[in-house]
Amino acid sequence: MDERIYEMFREIGRDLYVADMVSSHGGNMSIRLGDRVVIKRRGAMLGRLKPHDLIETRLEKNDSGVALASTELLIHRTIYQMTPALAIVHCHPRSAIAFSLSRDEIVPIDNEASYLLKKVPVIWEEFASGSPEMAKHLATTLAQYKIVMLRGHGSFAIGQTLDEAFHWSSTLEESCQIAVAAKIINEPFMEYRGMSEGYTKW
Repeated sequence: MDERIYEMFREIGRDLYVADMVSSHGGNMSIRLGDRVVIKRRGAMLGRLKPHDLIETRLEKNDSGVALASTELLIHRTIYQMTPALAIVHCHPRSAIAFSLSRDEIVPIDNEASYLLKKVPVIWEEFASGSPEMAKHLATTLAQYKIVMLRGHGSFAIGQTLDEAFHWSSTLEESCQIAVAAKIINEPFMEYRGMSEGYTKW
């Protein structure tokens, strides 16, 4: 495995764990390299990735790497086939998961996430996680958005790099944490931007 690729995975994996966006063995990441995919090994810890924790396999067909790859390999493959993404980050951001339980989309109230994400759709796992139906549903939605929430499960974000996909993931979680704090304070919002009436409030 290329040392630069390993370092990229190791840094983002550690960032996700330190930011409390994954549990010890939760979440996964991948990148596309032409007709190949590099993805986290099944059961590996994102916060402690080693070179052997990265599995390279084909985008279209199975090979010897499939047995060791993440159980959500099918989802990653389908997203790459149906979107221009070159990187995917799947994590379990706590506040965003909590908000996903009660709505069909997350609309940020803070300035940064409103600008960067606009809104984040929440889709329901009508089919089993990792199933062809769920993979297609996710990929179809990600063809229109940077990040999607699976209700009660976690987020899938895409980008041209792992850094970019992590950016969308952390932006969403920070926005949801701000919304939680605003609910605790429980005071009327003071307008701080033009056209603010066009933004949905929690």
